[in-house]
Amino acid sequence: MTAPDLPLLPGETRPLHGPGEQRALGAALAHALPAGGVLFLEGELGAGKTTLTQGLVAALGFSGAVTSPTYALMHPYPTPAGRVLHVDAYRVRDVRELYDMDLEDLIAGSRLSVIEWGADLYADYPDAPILRLEHVAGEPEVRQVTRLR
Repeated sequence: MTAPDLPLLPGETRPLHGPGEQRALGAALAHALPAGGVLFLEGELGAGKTTLTQGLVAALGFSGAVTSPTYALMHPYPTPAGRVLHVDAYRVRDVRELYDMDLEDLIAGSRLSVIEWGADLYADYPDAPILRLEHVAGEPEVRQVTRLR
């Protein structure tokens, strides 16, 4: 995957005004990321990681609810384009827990995989882009997104 394929270049930061723009970025990413691709999302609670994922999953044709997998660790979403795997590694103490849950096979069999809080997996997926979402002080509806890689 080359940088121009994505709507953000490495190091680029841009504001997202409200959930609609967060979902729109997710939709753009769904069409830009290759089949079998992995996307890492970082950011504090409420920064918009799941909202962005909602846009991504909806763009691939899933019409159901997309929720944070914080307690389940993984949610698979069937889409006409193939499964989207949504992983939240926040509560994982050791990345081997995810691999013990067949993470590699799940990613390999998915159209896209979105992994929140996956820093311990970065080295295993060196081509995967990393986006950080942040709150903007004094602007409760605005988030800032930065592509770290």
